[in-house]
Parts: sequence; C-alpha cells; structure tokens
Amino acid sequence: VRIVESGGGVVQAGGSLRLSCAASGITFDDYAIGWFRQAPGKEREGVSCISSVGGSTDYADSVKGRFTISSDNAKNTVYLQMNSLKPEDTAVYYCAAGSGGSWYHWGRGTQVTVSS
Repeated sequence: VRIVESGGGVVQAGGSLRLSCAASGITFDDYAIGWFRQAPGKEREGVSCISSVGGSTDYADSVKGRFTISSDNAKNTVYLQMNSLKPEDTAVYYCAAGSGGSWYHWGRGTQVTVSS
C-alpha cells in the first residue's frame, strides 16, 4: 500500500493550494480518505474526509467554507482544494485511508506554509 501526498508549498495569506493524495495497492472504493494536519508543537487534527460510499464529506469547523475535498476514483486520487489560506493553516498535511473510523494507511505528508 502506498499513499503519496503532493501539492504543498509556500503561499501568501489569502492564497490557494490544491493538495493531492494518490493511493495504490488498495481497492480505492473500499476506503474513506481523510486529510489531517499537524503544526509544530501541536497535536495532529482532522481536516476533512470523504467516504468511500456515496462520497459524503466532512470538514473541521476551522476550514469549512474554505477547503473542499473531492475524489477521482478512476485515478485513485483525492484532492483538497484550499482557498483563503491563513497563517494558522501552516502545517504538515497528511492523507490516510481507512474505514469504520480507523485510519490504516498513511502518507508521509506534504508541508504547507502560509505567510502573513
């Protein structure tokens, strides 16, 4: 199983980035995909997730209205479109695949830095 995140970078406050999460070695349709982030000195927190069935989505309150998660099952890829970025969004962003509320397969993360 391989989970690879990409698309991170440095952006000014108010800018946008789109993160990608490419999964291989799993039956993509059997898993929910979640995005998490961890800022220096802070615990990892859930950002958004998309279910494997029906494509329902969920977002942390801190990103609602700014971030959008989407899935391209044909490409085994999930995207996180991040708009109106704030300095407090600075973190390493991780993607994970899981089911039943548990996250089994994790990527190594991609750094997002938002400058003020």
